[in-house]
Amino acid sequence: MVDRRTQEEEGSSLKKDPEDWTTGEEPMTGAQRSYMHTLAEEAHEEVSDDLTKAEASKKIDELQKKTGRRPPPDS
Repeated sequence: MVDRRTQEEEGSSLKKDPEDWTTGEEPMTGAQRSYMHTLAEEAHEEVSDDLTKAEASKKIDELQKKTGRRPPPDS
């Protein structure tokens, strides 16, 4: 496993593109499902429950922009 300091030293981004996740093709997590549905309700959109982790992450980003919510800043 690569720690944050190693990532920073190597100049890599701390936030990987969901397409590059090794678990991106797995079904979305319960937390993703719950948050996505909360955002979708606020955005008056329908969302699918059969997204992958990567697809759910992208949809959450899209809905955050649409609803004006912002993720917490990286620490």
